[in-house]
Amino acid sequence: MSTSDRSDNSTPSARLSRRSFLATAGAASAVLWNPYVFTANAEQALRPASANDRLRIGAIGMRYQGTVVADEAVKYGDMVAICDVDREIAEEAREHFGGKADLYEDYRALLDRQDIDILTIGTPDHWHTPMVLDGCRAGKDIYCEKPLTLTVDEGKLIREVVAETGAIVQVGTWQRSDARFRLACELVRQGRLGKIHTVTVVLGKNARGGPFAVQEPPSHLNWDLWLGQAPRVPYIPERCHYTFRWWYEYSGGQMTDWGAHHLDIAQWALDRDESGPVEVDGTAVYPQIEDGYNVAIDYQAQYRFDDDVQLIVLDEGRNGVMFEGELGRIFVNRGTVSGRPVEDLQDDPLPRESFQLYPYDNLARPPRAGKLDAIINHMGNFIDCVRTRQRPLADVGSQHRAATLCHLGNISMELGRPLAWDPLTERCVEDPEADRLLSRPQREGYQFS
Repeated sequence: MSTSDRSDNSTPSARLSRRSFLATAGAASAVLWNPYVFTANAEQALRPASANDRLRIGAIGMRYQGTVVADEAVKYGDMVAICDVDREIAEEAREHFGGKADLYEDYRALLDRQDIDILTIGTPDHWHTPMVLDGCRAGKDIYCEKPLTLTVDEGKLIREVVAETGAIVQVGTWQRSDARFRLACELVRQGRLGKIHTVTVVLGKNARGGPFAVQEPPSHLNWDLWLGQAPRVPYIPERCHYTFRWWYEYSGGQMTDWGAHHLDIAQWALDRDESGPVEVDGTAVYPQIEDGYNVAIDYQAQYRFDDDVQLIVLDEGRNGVMFEGELGRIFVNRGTVSGRPVEDLQDDPLPRESFQLYPYDNLARPPRAGKLDAIINHMGNFIDCVRTRQRPLADVGSQHRAATLCHLGNISMELGRPLAWDPLTERCVEDPEADRLLSRPQREGYQFS
C-alpha cells in the first residue's frame, strides 16, 4: 500500500462548522414526530399459513452477524442446513437452531441440496461474491451481509447474474430499514433542505495492531477454505473472526465496514442508486507492520458528483451522516435524527402519499424504530420480496453502487492521488493503473466468474 500522507489534516472553517454540528447535534431530538413508527408486530406479519408453507433455510457463516440474521430468518422458516469452515462454530450453531440441521464445511455441497429455498450469508467480505453467484445459479434467494463485494468488478458480475437468474438478493445494509435514516433521506428527497451542496460522513478510525504471532491453525478450522480467493498465508488468529476487517486482503477497513452503511444512506438520499461520483480524492497514512493490521491509520476522502454535490468522508468526529443544503442541515445516526427540518415536521408533516424512497404501502409490515427493529424490518422486507418477487429494499444494484463508493475511496488512497470516474461505464477515465485495482487476482482453486 502507498504511504501517502498528502493531507496535513488542517481543516477550513467550513469543516470546523461541520465538525461542531456533528459533535453537538441531536441533544433535543430524543422525542420527535416520526412518520415511520408504527405499532404493528413485524414478527407476526407474513407468518406462513401452514407448516407446508414454511421456507427452508440454509445458513453460511455463523459467527457474530451471521447468527443474528439467521435468527431473524427462522421466524419465517426452518433451518435445514448450516455451513461454516470452523467445525466448532457450526456445531454450536446447530444446537442454537434446534439441533436438527445438517452441517457442511464447504458451502458448495450445501447448495447442491434441492430442498433449500433461501440462504443467509454471514461470512467475511471476500467470500460474499462467490457465494452469492453460486447461490443465485443454484436457484436460491439470498440475504447477504454487507458490504456486497470485495471489489468493484465483483459487483458488476453479481448484478449481471441476479438479472439472469431472477434471484431475490437482499444486502444487509439494514439502515435502509431504520426509521431515522429513512426519515432523513425522505426529507432530503422532498426538498426540505433545498438544494444539497455537501454531505459529510464520519466512519471512525481503523484499528491498529501487530505484529501478531504466526500459529498452527486449530484442527477444527479449515484455514485454506477460510482464505478462499485471498493469498495463501500462515495462520494468524487476528486475520479472521471479527478482526478480518482490518486486513485489505479480506475487507477494506471502516471504508467498507461503516462505509457500506453510511455511504449507502448518502447515495440513497441523493437519488444516486444507479449512478455515482465523477471525482474521488482519498488520502491516507498506512502502518508499516509485518504481520499486523494493514488498513490505514488515518484517512479521508472527498467525492464530487456531476451536479457539484460534495461528499466528504472523515475518520474522526461523531459517527453518522450530515446533509447540508440551502435551507439547513440534517444529522442522522443510529441514535438520532435532528436538525431544523426534522423539528418543522411537528407543524408541517410529510404526506405519506408523497414518500419517494420505496413503495412501503406494498409491504405486509411497516418499518419500526430501533436497531433490532431495523434488522427485523430488513429481514421482513426480504421475505416479502421472496414471496412477491418484487425488488428488495437493499437490492444488488444499489448496494453495488454503494460498495463502489467505498472501493474507489480505498483505491484513491492506495494510489495516493485523485481519480476521475465515469459512473456510466464504471471505469476510471484514462487511468489503466486505477482500473487494474477494480478487481483482484483470485487464488488458484478459488476462481469464479
